[in-house]
Formats: sequence, structure tokens, C-alpha cells
Amino acid sequence: MELKRVVITGMGALTPIGNNLGDYWEALKAGKSGCADITYFDTEHFKTKFACELKDFKVEDFIDRKEARRMDRFAQYAVVAGDEAIADSGLDTDSIDKNRVGVIWGAGIGGLETFQEEVKAFANGNGIPRFNPFFIPKMIADIAPAHISIKYGFMGPNYTTVSACASSANAMLDAVNYIRLGHCDVIVTGGSEAAVTQAGMGGFNAMHALSTRNESPLTASRPFDATRDGFVLGEGAGALVLESYEYAKARGAKIYAEVIGGGFSSDAYHITAPDPEGRGVIAVMKNTLENAGINPEDVDHINTHGTSTPLGDVAELKAIKAVFGDHAPKISINSTKSMTGHLLGAAGAIESIASVLAINHGIIPPTINHTTVDESIDPSLHLVLNEAEKREVKVALSNTFGFGGHNCCIAFRKI
Repeated sequence: MELKRVVITGMGALTPIGNNLGDYWEALKAGKSGCADITYFDTEHFKTKFACELKDFKVEDFIDRKEARRMDRFAQYAVVAGDEAIADSGLDTDSIDKNRVGVIWGAGIGGLETFQEEVKAFANGNGIPRFNPFFIPKMIADIAPAHISIKYGFMGPNYTTVSACASSANAMLDAVNYIRLGHCDVIVTGGSEAAVTQAGMGGFNAMHALSTRNESPLTASRPFDATRDGFVLGEGAGALVLESYEYAKARGAKIYAEVIGGGFSSDAYHITAPDPEGRGVIAVMKNTLENAGINPEDVDHINTHGTSTPLGDVAELKAIKAVFGDHAPKISINSTKSMTGHLLGAAGAIESIASVLAINHGIIPPTINHTTVDESIDPSLHLVLNEAEKREVKVALSNTFGFGGHNCCIAFRKI
């Protein structure tokens, strides 16, 4: 059986540095930081008082207020980004065969704020369970793609992948494989997350995972920098419309890039810490090269997982050197988390979008906030630091890893 080619025809972005695809790209090129003091709740007693929240976002500008109240923020974000991607794709959603259109989404946590508020209300009550009837439908992680499916009547596969911070990358590769095998013509995929909550910040602080650079939040996310002290929590969503190449061509769709393959692996090492030698990361990138049918020297750019944690950044760069060898210094390496923070389950989606836009525009966004060289990082590697780089990109990889040792890598190629 010959596998179908898969292409990207629409994208949508709702991020801490831009509430739509165009604004997101302009901010990436400019090296804009989305980090600031938290506004959602009082942080007086929290170790970390900042995050990458959305800016100037009003859900009622996009979703009916009554309907929005029935959604957790992570589902609202999914619908907004999904709407933009579908509109961007130019799909005629009335005339297509909706049985062959699916929605496969990623969320690492789901409705954390809903869960937090309902449990707090119960704990502060008189012991009588007075829960909102929408408590469970707002909280469950699979509800985000359900809302998109219901809105458009898409009747193909519809579910959420949950693999911590690799969730949306896993969702995208599931979508790719459904189309490759001929089960669907079109799939809306991506991920969303809204974990900037008391429970989210408190939980990650308890793990010592977050930066505590409260005196300078704007520069707190600093992947590859010797002074990095943890990741910065972000929120938002990214959505992509994937189609078979034949289907997209037949309807005259614009094509951003081809998804030529991807890979999965597990560190099988620790519930939160990365394998210090990057063995799982080595495996996932090798799997991706094989699955995509490309050689190491074909790769021009890697958008790393690059969370700004002391262990993770070094392990990933070691793995890149191990996989790409003499070609590694010729690859432009960046981490857009320096600008957006870490969107957890949505990270793979928004970083894939950044990789695709780098291919389209010949510009690689920078890793910002780099001031101090880390002696444990191979100096021969070409890190794109502080300023965007102009370069033709024919093939780009996007790495995404999650707690539990989940690793995912996706390869994109210029059409």
C-alpha cells in the first residue's frame, strides 16, 4: 500500500506573544518576550509570580458568552485557534464529506482551572455536593476537539492525546498517519493548554521546575544560557489543518509545507527528569529521519524542546550532536520557548507552526535572553541567539518531550 503525502493548508495561533497567526509570526521574528507578572490571581505566597499569559484576549470576541461559560479556558483557546486554521485553509465546510474530516487534539492537563475552582467551592462549603453540571464536560481533556467537531459537523476520528508536553505533537503525528493510510482526507489537529492557575503554578513550583527570576520576568525564559533556572509556564493554542496532498491540490488549496514524517520514543528513565545522555531523544530523531526518508545532512533547522531547564537543554543538544555528527554545526538551532514560555500540551503545535513559518519565510526566530555561555554545551553547535537569522530552510524538525519520558519529533519539508 502506497502511503499518501500529507500537507499543511491552514494554521491558527493563540499565544502569549500574538493572538493570531500573523501577530505570532511578527513577534517571533522580533524576539518578543511574552512573560510578565501574573494577573489571573494573587501571587503573594507563590515562589514564582510570573508566567506567559495571553494578552488582550477577550473570549466573547470569538465565542458567544453563554457558550464560553460552558468551556474551560483550554477548550475556548482550542476553538479560537481551530476557527482561524479552518478559515485560513479555505475549506468549504458545507460541501466537504464530513465523514472524512477528523479532529485530533493534544492537551497535557485539560480543564485544570475548572477542576480547581469546583473542588475549592466544595471544600469551602458545608459538605453538600453542589457541583456545576458542566464540571465534568468542562474539565475532561477530550472536550476541546469535541467542541470543534460539533461546531463544524466533522464526523471523522475525534479524540485527545495526552502525553504531557508532547501531547499536541503526538496528536499531529496521529493525524498524519490517519491521512497517510487513507482513512481521512482532512484532519484539524493541534493542542491547547490553560494551566496558569493557582494549582498549576503551585504544583510546578513544588517540583522546582519553574524559574523563580521574579526580579526580571521578561528575561526569565533563557534556554541554553548558563544562568537558566527553570521553565516559564505559558498558555494558549495552536491549530493546523492537515490534508492529503491529492485532496489539497484538487481543491486548489495553498500549501504551507509537507509533513514528511515523525517519530516517537520513550526515555524509560524517570517520571520527570530527562535521560542525561539523551538516549530517548537520540532514538526519536533517528526514528524521524528514517520515517521521513531523509538523511541527517538534509536537515537545515531544528526547533528544540529547549525549555530552559538545567538538565533538559544540555541533554537535547548532546543528542543532536550524536545524531547529526559533522552536520550538526550546520543546523540552525533555536528554542521559541524563550519567547512564548512553555505551553505544555500546546507546545508541539505552536512550535511546529514556528518551524513551518521558518520554511515559508526563510527566517529562523531567535532564542532570546542569552547572555552567558554554558560551558557544558558544545560550542560548535549553531545556536540562533538573540537575533533572527535569514536562511533558506528546506527541511525543519520540531522536537517535543514530556514528563514521563515521552518524546516526539516531526519533520517538515518545503513544497
